[in-house]
Amino acid sequence: MKKYLVFAAISMMFGMVGSYGYHQLFNRSEGFITTAPEVTYSNASYSQSSAENADFVKASALATPTVVFIKTVSNSQNQRSNDIWDMWDFFGQRGPSYSSGSGVIISKDGYIVTNNHVIKDADKIDVILNNNKRTFSAKLIGADPNTDLALIKIDAKDLQAITFANSDNLKTGEWVLAVGNPFNLTSTVTAGIVSAKGRNINVNQNAQFPIESFIQTDAAINPGNSGGALVNLNGELVGINTAIQSQTGSYVGYGFAIPGNMVAKIVKDLIDFGDVQKGFTGMEVKDIDAETASKDNINNGVLVNDVYEDGPAAKAGLKSEDIITKVDNKLMDSKAIYEEQISYHRPGDMVKVTYLRGGKEATVDLKLMNKETNKAITQKYTVSSTRLGADFKPLTAAEKSKLGINAGVKVTNIKNGALRQMNIPEGFVIYKLNNKTYTEPADLIHDLENVSGRILIEGYYADGGKATYSFFTY
Repeated sequence: MKKYLVFAAISMMFGMVGSYGYHQLFNRSEGFITTAPEVTYSNASYSQSSAENADFVKASALATPTVVFIKTVSNSQNQRSNDIWDMWDFFGQRGPSYSSGSGVIISKDGYIVTNNHVIKDADKIDVILNNNKRTFSAKLIGADPNTDLALIKIDAKDLQAITFANSDNLKTGEWVLAVGNPFNLTSTVTAGIVSAKGRNINVNQNAQFPIESFIQTDAAINPGNSGGALVNLNGELVGINTAIQSQTGSYVGYGFAIPGNMVAKIVKDLIDFGDVQKGFTGMEVKDIDAETASKDNINNGVLVNDVYEDGPAAKAGLKSEDIITKVDNKLMDSKAIYEEQISYHRPGDMVKVTYLRGGKEATVDLKLMNKETNKAITQKYTVSSTRLGADFKPLTAAEKSKLGINAGVKVTNIKNGALRQMNIPEGFVIYKLNNKTYTEPADLIHDLENVSGRILIEGYYADGGKATYSFFTY
């Protein structure tokens, strides 16, 4: 099925095409965001106004001056092959080297948050203020492709900065405003409600460790809005507008924003460390299907799909097939929400994990590891192939038992390459290649990369369904 997921930053007018271009930050016990250097956070409890007395004027007046217009220039064309990004229709990657988007002032001294795809590959970044149209040259402080966020700075003082709300308190059905610069129409405000939370739309698949737990809204978001503000009726930031879902590339009712709490954590990491401090659990999880939920009589949770030997999860006693119901006492309704909750932590932080095993509940403390340790552990299990465009992993004992097989190799992190051209789906288990059974990823990769003539791949989908793929190569 063809997907039509388009980053919303991209603006096109008069030939200008937009680009796809703890120190614990949150005090969870109190439920509010604590003060970080140069950035303002709200300590006020937020009560949602009804439709009858919603004050859009007040919220617009507070938020609009904090949203800026960003123009970038790239001296080199970013050439791409006819890949999945073309199918998603990312404007600007094939066109002129001028592009534009939005950003939000988060400090009086000139820090501005935007989307990574707004400033990606830019040789020059200009920021135009809303109130007096002054133009400043900006420098890149840091970027995080995994969340599609970037932090830039201009040399200015006494700017009007936005106040952060606690996006955890945002509820489905609440009024929100989107502020940005769609189609180069600066300082545009649209209104809508929060349609859903914790959405994963798989728009950031080229990132190494993508984190998607979007706020979904029906406030009109169009090309040029990316990097702009999603605010509540107090004019406080609850999210950074990032993507739209549309067959045309323009608004049809589905917009997505990165939660403000995630933005705040990424911003603090970029200011304090220059990059994002990501903590890893040493396990993989997936959403629970209806069959599992019914069998185990549960309403929420994520299923532990794989546990790496010597990783934090294994040391804490977690096993495949455990069902994680809470992280830091917060209910885990989906994999997206689980990944968002973990993203608020740094390596070395302790995370409280509540899980079910055999119908019995238990809680363990898990100490997150750093990227280097995670890489060393996962490399023992995962083998990558640039040519095939995917990672390959041996099956766990639990996965073999579920599928009723004693061999097989799982395909993950599918990017651009032969497997995508074959339409092999994410999570597919290759059991046989030309009637030969495989248990080791390296053996399968070697044979797949060197096979010619008839190719017959037999395997299983993630839900256990059996499938066969047949091809012929020259």
